[in-house]
Formats: sequence, structure tokens, C-alpha cells
Amino acid sequence: MDDASRRWLLATLGPATDTTDLDTRYARLHSLRAVALEVLRERRAALLAQPLKIALSGVVSVDTSGNVAALERQIDELEDPATPVPGEQTPGAENSGPSGVLYLRERPRR
Repeated sequence: MDDASRRWLLATLGPATDTTDLDTRYARLHSLRAVALEVLRERRAALLAQPLKIALSGVVSVDTSGNVAALERQIDELEDPATPVPGEQTPGAENSGPSGVLYLRERPRR
């Protein structure tokens, strides 16, 4: 895995993610999208294995359901083939012409 791919994975998954684990997964899966999805699904499963809400009245209240929802949104975004991933061709991009080009035109004067 090259440095740009590793940086993308760390930006997507967080800087505390173990890079040797990412390298191992990439060697097995051969896709950045698959590596990111596998890590996110494992994180979601770990959260779901624990109670989502704990409350001791007047003492403490912990609610991790927002974290689960955030992980699910991130998974949904990565499952969408239109989401750009380094090293992958976006579907339909070969027919859409130049990407990232902005044409400026002078407005007519009054």
C-alpha cells in the first residue's frame, strides 16, 4: 500500500488506527474501500455488543447510540459506489468528460 492510500485510510478511520493492521487487511482484500468497510463494521459490532444506554439516576448517564448512528452513516457513504476512493474508478467517470475543471466566463457589462 502506498503512502497516499494509507493517509486516506487514516483520514477515514482516524489517526489512532493501527497501520500494520491496515497493511495486513489491504494485502488480503486488495481494496481500500473493503479495508475501510471491514474496520468500520467491526467497530459498529463492538459497540452493538455493549449496552447502548446506561443510566444511574442522579449519578451518570452514558448513551453511545449516536456513535452507532455515525458509524452507520459512514458505512452507507462508503458502500455508495459514487463515493471517491483513491485508486478506484468512479462509475460513469469515463464518459463524463474532464473532472474537476471549472470554466470561467466573463459576464456581460451593463
